[in-house]
Amino acid sequence: MLAESESKLPEHFAVRPRTGSLARRLVMATLAFCVLFTVATVTVRTWFAWSNNLATMNAELNLIDQVFQGTLSKAVWEMDSEALQAQIDSVALAAPVGRVELRILRPGRAAEVLERQHPGHTGSILAPALHRQLMVTPYPGANEVVGELIIEGDESLLWKRLWKEVGIIMLTQIIQSLALAGLIMGMFNRSVTLHVRRIARHLEQLTPQNLKQHLALERRGNASDELDLLEAGVNDLQDKLANHLERQTRDEIALAASRDQLAELVEQRTAQLKAANIRLEALTRFDPLTGLANRRHFDELKELEFNRALRHQQPFSVLMCDIDFFKLYNDTYGHAMGDQCLRDVALTMSALFSRSGELVARLGGEEFAVLLPGQNRQQALDSAERLRELLENQKLPHSASAVSPYVTLSIGIAELDAATMDRFDQLLQSADKALYRAKSQGRNRCVI
Repeated sequence: MLAESESKLPEHFAVRPRTGSLARRLVMATLAFCVLFTVATVTVRTWFAWSNNLATMNAELNLIDQVFQGTLSKAVWEMDSEALQAQIDSVALAAPVGRVELRILRPGRAAEVLERQHPGHTGSILAPALHRQLMVTPYPGANEVVGELIIEGDESLLWKRLWKEVGIIMLTQIIQSLALAGLIMGMFNRSVTLHVRRIARHLEQLTPQNLKQHLALERRGNASDELDLLEAGVNDLQDKLANHLERQTRDEIALAASRDQLAELVEQRTAQLKAANIRLEALTRFDPLTGLANRRHFDELKELEFNRALRHQQPFSVLMCDIDFFKLYNDTYGHAMGDQCLRDVALTMSALFSRSGELVARLGGEEFAVLLPGQNRQQALDSAERLRELLENQKLPHSASAVSPYVTLSIGIAELDAATMDRFDQLLQSADKALYRAKSQGRNRCVI
């Protein structure tokens, strides 16, 4: 028994096979967070980079405007076509310029439009644009508008600058995320994973014989953190399990010592229970006062006998018996004498109807029923008359009776009619009607 207790630990103490790495799951979760963080950061920084590029290009266009505005105004005023063309070409060739348009205004004439585009420029929607009026001062205190200058930024250059900055942003964020994940994995592996694996190996090697060998993680310093709590918990669990196995061994020895005694006691109780069941069965099937079959036993057998008579086409009769003026008997002689009268009547009926298959039952109060398989109506009538005469000859005193100074019976007889009866209740009801006729005709008689 002791060897069996020490052979193995409880099933819940077994170590499950390792199917994944906690450190790897932590790193994957960190990487997923870093990816989301990188996307969000790149999005925000890209927005700021776009805004800065727009501001930078706008500043560059303003600078170009400041550089060329005066010379263009002078060339328009002096109608120097060569200088005007050269200036416009220079503006169009500037890096941030995508398109330049000069509208020359002359009094009384339609505006002359000069337009240049940067090579490769296909239009601009998002790039900034400047609108300036060209003015000259022909003499002090006089200003005259000689044209309008429109400078549009190069959107393709804007996008090139943006993608360059986005690449740098993404590269730096990816490097930061990978460095963070690696740092977390290294710290977690050194601080947690190694010790968890040591705990797992310790538990795998644990047996009932080495429960007293405590777990030692051998960590540097005195951290007093969760791993220390886990170490203390494992050691405490080993001590409790060892104590439990020792108590279990003692209990098994004590149980083995008392097993034979318990088996003998169970055998005795089983015998007593069987005897009690027999007595209980008798109580549930027989009337405790008269010893006759009770209503339950009568109901169990009546259908069997009824169906047997139908199946074999044999005669079958029923007697319904009632003690005449029994209530007056109880009132006159008392209930104790009434109970004795019932026992005397039951004894008389049992003595007369004792053949195989015949059943005498007390249905309740002073009412009795008799099953007579194999007897037809006339035979049942003869049996009923013998019962009535036998009881009357016993001369049991009944001074309160209106028909006789002795105890008498009224009996109703009914025979099975297979053509009209398919249930026992019909036969019993027919006997009950005959009993009613016997009472109405003066009692102390047998009526079919």
